[in-house]
Amino acid sequence: MSRPYAHIVNQGPVIATLGKTAMAALRQRFAKRSSTAPAVPGPVYHGVLPPRPETLVMDYVRHVGGNPYAYLDILPPHLWPQWGFPFAAKTLEGINYPLMRVLNGGCRLEVRRPLPQRSPLVVRARLVSIDDDGRRAVLHQSIVTGTDDVPDAIVAHLYAIVPLRRRQPGNQAGSSKDLSENVVPDGAIEIDRWRLARDAGLSFALLTGDFNPVHWIRPYARLFGFRSTILHGFSTMARTAESINRRILGGDTTRMKVLDVRFTRPIVLPAEVGVFVDGQRVFVAKARGQPASLIGSFEAA
Repeated sequence: MSRPYAHIVNQGPVIATLGKTAMAALRQRFAKRSSTAPAVPGPVYHGVLPPRPETLVMDYVRHVGGNPYAYLDILPPHLWPQWGFPFAAKTLEGINYPLMRVLNGGCRLEVRRPLPQRSPLVVRARLVSIDDDGRRAVLHQSIVTGTDDVPDAIVAHLYAIVPLRRRQPGNQAGSSKDLSENVVPDGAIEIDRWRLARDAGLSFALLTGDFNPVHWIRPYARLFGFRSTILHGFSTMARTAESINRRILGGDTTRMKVLDVRFTRPIVLPAEVGVFVDGQRVFVAKARGQPASLIGSFEAA
């Protein structure tokens, strides 16, 4: 598939949000941090958006390894960042945390009803809670998408992690346990394998509007310690969902009810990784016994 440059015209709101967030983060660097914790849950941000372009949906599904003809009447639930990010960003306005250091920790996607493709989208977002232990803060955001007829079709719980201070030298408590939990079990079954091109991050950005340069500008990624660009966490999640749809759920894109994932290490591009399943658990990694980049679980009808 060639790079989908034509869809950049549909990404204005997300691109504007990224720019606004970057400016807010720069202002934070010169402002004194307040010790007052924000009130949670925060206000609900609401909006109504036009239907997503059908060509955008089809090209996106192809890009993440799905069957576009399985989405002729419904939207892929994992496309929610394309319309939901601007609302998610609003929930963090005025939050007194270093936004430049925010990491995507994971997402729980609940599919309660199929989301109609040709109807206006009704979106609601709010900051649900903040878990701040002094070392890091976890910001839990909820983004609900539906229509007038199906108001709560999909619910995305987004977990943004903000590192607040470095781990002290010699303080390794819990590290070996965390490492063992992040390894693909020997008994897991490989259901799919992806060969990811060097420009996979740019293509995903063109389809979703998430133009964070760490995903498509190699010198920028190297400044952050990566040898090359890294795949979007939500691209990894979307590809995982479609691998499960094809390999386990018989191609029925309406059977997936919950996909709950954590992003544990970056996928540096280009890459070849596998999708492994152990019961209801799912992993994305190079091989069994190797550290996983995505760890999660799924529920299906």
